[in-house]
Amino acid sequence: MAVLNRILVVIVLVCGGIVPRVQAQTFGIELQNSMMPASGGMAGASVARPQDLQSAIYGNPATLSQFRGTQFSFAAGWAEPTINIDQTDPLPTVGVTRYSAKSGTPGSAVPNIGVTQDLRSLGLPATMGVGLMTNAGLGSEYRGVENSGGTSSQYLALDIVSGLGVELTDRLSLGGTFTVGSSFLDGPFVDLAAMTAAYGIRGTLGATYNLRPCTTLGAYWQTKKSFIFENAVLPAVGPGGATDINFDHPETLGLGFADQSLMDGKLLIAVDVLYKQWSDADFFRAIYDDQWVYQFGAQYALTPRLRLRAGYAYNENPMRQDAIVTSIGGVSLPDGVPALRYVQGQFAAISQHRITGGVGIRDVLPGVDFDVYAGGMFKNSDRFASTLSSVESYWIGAGITWRFGRGSDQCLHIPNDWNG
Repeated sequence: MAVLNRILVVIVLVCGGIVPRVQAQTFGIELQNSMMPASGGMAGASVARPQDLQSAIYGNPATLSQFRGTQFSFAAGWAEPTINIDQTDPLPTVGVTRYSAKSGTPGSAVPNIGVTQDLRSLGLPATMGVGLMTNAGLGSEYRGVENSGGTSSQYLALDIVSGLGVELTDRLSLGGTFTVGSSFLDGPFVDLAAMTAAYGIRGTLGATYNLRPCTTLGAYWQTKKSFIFENAVLPAVGPGGATDINFDHPETLGLGFADQSLMDGKLLIAVDVLYKQWSDADFFRAIYDDQWVYQFGAQYALTPRLRLRAGYAYNENPMRQDAIVTSIGGVSLPDGVPALRYVQGQFAAISQHRITGGVGIRDVLPGVDFDVYAGGMFKNSDRFASTLSSVESYWIGAGITWRFGRGSDQCLHIPNDWNG
């Protein structure tokens, strides 16, 4: 069909700027709150009791009801991946010969902005939220390597999220969000593909239940986000019009547990379990299997104003080892299965272990909080026929939150001075 040399690398368009290639700490291609101002220090754990409003907006929407007053937060991070390819056999049709090289992908800025408004002054036990969020990232770039034939690609994504969390009872909250995503795709078929735009929508429904004042369970269901990049690829030879590329973000199920009963309420423990259904996602079903993700986070209130955070995340390696199809996203691959395995090498979301840490300071100025986080993903390698890939990365970030009428939904027995 088409000459394959450009392989997808995800970048996100946020705040009028390009946020490129954030492969650093993705699960598949999605970040799952791993670069939010507080959750970023807790390996993304945030399904039951998030510690920043962006994680509530972009994760389990029922947790929005935990945020009181009016709050606005701006966060930004930097992700720095190291991606290497060792191609041992040529792919003659796509113009790739043997090469070994490090990706030229630079680091990436990753912003996330959110605002929440408590509606209790109107007699409604609810909080609404709106956010402009970084969603996903994966990829590599080898245009400077002659034998790669110019392997490179770009994918830009911007998500606008709005939602509502309603406190039905003292124990039960429900919530929902609606997401509109705008994306731009260039590749993965070099010379025959041009940058094309598409938009997709996504919905999320969630719930939380307080087993007791300090213990919360959470769950959410998130639909697929589907894109059709129209006329993205031209045929290599012969008659025929341009071909569309079908591209989906996966349906996701999330379960979470959070407990703040230890050490007089100063210690918060959070655990999330996610299930990502790549097998039902166009494009990725050809290269990924369904994936389990486990996120573990802790936060300790060292003083009334200072929070220390740490986290660990483990995810299954989603790469399909039985990848035998010869098309992806509705486009046939010119070298068949070897070409598909080459695509897998560029989308190698193979690293399984990551650690994080962070610090939160309340009231650095009156009503202003500051959070900082950092993390690292351990190096891992995997072979896809004649393509050997290795990936590792680190990331850092910070956020500032303005709180007006700060409320608290913390443990009832904690002294007020510990709730801020």
